Amino acid sequence: TATIPPETPTATLPPSSTTASTSPPPSSSTATVPPGTTTATGPPASTPTATISPPSSSTATTTVPPGSTSTATVPPSSSTATMSPGSTTTKMPPSSSTLGTTTEVPVPSTTASTSIPTPEHTTAPGSTSPVPVTTSVTTPTGSFTTSSGTTSSEFTVGTSTASTSETNSPGSTASTAVTIPGSSTHSTPGESWWLCKCVKAVCIEDDKVQVIPVVCNPPPKPTCVNGLSPVPVMDKDGCCWHWECDCYCMGWGDPHYKTFDGLYYSFQGNCTYVLVEEINKNVDNFGVYIDNYHCDSRDLVSCPRTLIVKHETQEVHIATVKPNSMQVEVTVNKQVVALPYKKFGVIIYESGINRVVEIPELKMNVTYNGLSFSIRMPYSLFGNNTQGQCGTCNNNTADDCRLPNGSLADNCENMADHWQVVDPSKPQCSPGLSPTVPPTIPPETPCKESAICELLWGSVFKPCHDVVQPDMYYRACVFDSCVLPSLDLECSSLQIYASICADQGVCIDWRSHTNGVCSYNCPATKEYRACGPTTEITCKSSQQNETSTKQVEGCFCPNGTMLYDSAVDVCVKTCGCVGVDMIPREFGERFTVDCQDCICLEGGSGIVCEPHECPKQNFTSCHGEGFYEVHEVNPEDSCCPLITCKCNSTLCSAETPRCPLGFEVHSHIPSGQCCPVYDCAPKRVCVHQNAEFLPNSPVFIDKCHNCFCTNKINISTQLNIISCERIPCNTKCQPGYELQPVKDECCGRCVQTKCVIHTASNSVLILSPGEFKNDPYNNCTIYSCVYVHNQFISSTSEITCPAFSEDSCKPGTITFLPNGCCKTCAPLQSPTPCTVRERTDFIIYRGCRSLDRVNLTECEGTCGTFSLYSAEANSMRHSCSCCKESKSTLKKVKLKCPYGRYITHKYLYVESCSCQETDCNSSWNSEMLSTEEHDKAIT
Repeated sequence: TATIPPETPTATLPPSSTTASTSPPPSSSTATVPPGTTTATGPPASTPTATISPPSSSTATTTVPPGSTSTATVPPSSSTATMSPGSTTTKMPPSSSTLGTTTEVPVPSTTASTSIPTPEHTTAPGSTSPVPVTTSVTTPTGSFTTSSGTTSSEFTVGTSTASTSETNSPGSTASTAVTIPGSSTHSTPGESWWLCKCVKAVCIEDDKVQVIPVVCNPPPKPTCVNGLSPVPVMDKDGCCWHWECDCYCMGWGDPHYKTFDGLYYSFQGNCTYVLVEEINKNVDNFGVYIDNYHCDSRDLVSCPRTLIVKHETQEVHIATVKPNSMQVEVTVNKQVVALPYKKFGVIIYESGINRVVEIPELKMNVTYNGLSFSIRMPYSLFGNNTQGQCGTCNNNTADDCRLPNGSLADNCENMADHWQVVDPSKPQCSPGLSPTVPPTIPPETPCKESAICELLWGSVFKPCHDVVQPDMYYRACVFDSCVLPSLDLECSSLQIYASICADQGVCIDWRSHTNGVCSYNCPATKEYRACGPTTEITCKSSQQNETSTKQVEGCFCPNGTMLYDSAVDVCVKTCGCVGVDMIPREFGERFTVDCQDCICLEGGSGIVCEPHECPKQNFTSCHGEGFYEVHEVNPEDSCCPLITCKCNSTLCSAETPRCPLGFEVHSHIPSGQCCPVYDCAPKRVCVHQNAEFLPNSPVFIDKCHNCFCTNKINISTQLNIISCERIPCNTKCQPGYELQPVKDECCGRCVQTKCVIHTASNSVLILSPGEFKNDPYNNCTIYSCVYVHNQFISSTSEITCPAFSEDSCKPGTITFLPNGCCKTCAPLQSPTPCTVRERTDFIIYRGCRSLDRVNLTECEGTCGTFSLYSAEANSMRHSCSCCKESKSTLKKVKLKCPYGRYITHKYLYVESCSCQETDCNSSWNSEMLSTEEHDKAIT
């Protein structure tokens, strides 16, 4: 038994294939995976050609859809012969490419080693005539060769000759019957086995084996309900291929979703949600999730914040650093990572404006750029087995709004909120909450969509209209421009549509038509391109991935330069070296970085460094108190510092002295020394009671002096002299005031001691407390003074005179009463008898006055009074009587005093009068005094 070296199987599918995509789709592209029901049985119909020729290994090549290759290795099995390497080639139309396949070919058990020929049949494209076939097989004992074009061939095995017969009718499967005379290999007629992929051997009878290559016909191209182009996928046998609709979900804006099957809806939740998980769990810890947040002040709409991808032991977070921007940060298992990143079956890298998470084992990738995301998965692995906000991937929109319990919601807006996941940072969120009602544009504020949205239907995107319709993206754009006009979120709708167009092979340069609203800023070393490669050429990759025809927008190295490495974001003109300083170097270039002398070498690690050597310096140690060594930057060589002596006063031992008031510390540093010398010098100020005063400033000594600081110096104290003057006092006071000393005051103060009354006649009366005085010009007005509660209160009293008529008086008898106010006279007629006279008046007592006039009574009239000479007594005999009250009572009246005080006052009320004897010897003065007091009491 001989062995054939195995080879690793590889396959290349048509250009649109994404079964094992190494180039990420644009972030905004979407795909849905329909059932792969359309299968292909081979490349375009042409008669295959089978050739067996004698190299040292066995290969078979079959041409399948454009851009596909497959190779298979034929390993040994028990009782097998080493088959001379043959090849089976099936011709394709001019646009086709070749698929090479190497596979293991089991051979039935035999008791001898025999070579099994694999004949090849060739038919020219468009021809039904067989092309001559040459078949050669090398065996341990010899070889045999066949030539076709006829119906028989001869094989030489050792010393035996085998013959073949060939049947190759147009449009049928080519087969070759091989007869091996003298062979000891025995197979049962009808028994079959695979010689290699796409080539089958059938035992016809002893020594005859029929070789049947599988012929594949191109399958019809299906229509994907998500509007995207289907992709070709190889069959499990590796021979033929079929079409499938990839699972392609995406989201953008505030936010808008498009499910795997192309169903569009908007959802404004602000929790963390399941985008996709498996219904039947085949992959351990697998899922894609989105963290949304309210991105406007009214909490009406949401925006994506973090995209989360879980796969087995790894959890990837792509988080937006700045709201509503494309600045993102990537963490794996809560640790920030640099890109590209590859570990445990997960690859993370940048592609244009996107960050891409790729899982090759699952043939899926996820993109996110801060404003939009996309998820692409193969239908062959995930068809009919997805759930979440991205729906069920089966090329049928009817079941996209699937709930976690397997039932269907009325619409996907209601369905989306049921896919909440537990998030410790959002305690208000939990699975099973009521759906969030999406916001609507208020009817009272009609909205005119942004002009940017009109670009989707204009000439800018017209080349893509036949490939992908822009209607749902236009609706999303109008919604964003109306609900959040200040955030420019409508740009995300154009960006996602452009990325889908690019994914379908139509690249649109659209940002330059938005008047800067949707501009994208690149670093100074790069330039923006709307149609750039998914993976840039780098010095390490040497050439771009030619199998990828897709384009993405982003920042790329300018023409004439290339990216140094996917992990080193530096554009270079020539591939040399890039160190930690991120500066490109050419091979052979010498440079210094981080105080190391380096050289850029081709090969090896690239940059080789050694410590930088510094020249020796002539330096003596620092002497003197306060000096210390300092390493200064050398302007000529920053790596070799200059050693000099510097002064640090904190190292000095001398302490600063404390100077008395009026003096300050002066210091000076002698030449050549570091530490200062201190002394106390006068500050040229005045000092009083532990305070300093500047010259010409006032100094308070006491209240009786005005003092100030002079510029004169006291020679003994070296302080300025304080000059003082006594404060002058006022010794004159106004009438009614007296100068009295005040405690703790330098001068006395005028204090009031009497009442000062200004009369109606513009005169001034000075009255002591308790004193009464008539107005100098009106005896009917009496002024008085009282001292109550530390206040001097003056009052005015008016005398009311009884009725008086001069006509009833005897001439020459009119005189004033003793009060000097009222008049009296001798009446003309007989005297009026003594009787009671009534009048009304106010009662005023000690400054207090009745509220109203009071009825007052008095006795008035003439009584018998005479003086007669008595001869007996030799003197005048007097008989006197007076009109006096004979009956009276006391009455009460309320008086109002100054400051609102009230008192009750008693007064005498005369009820009857009569003439009563009186003493005629009383002097006039005393009688008059009594009258004055009576008048005062009455008033």
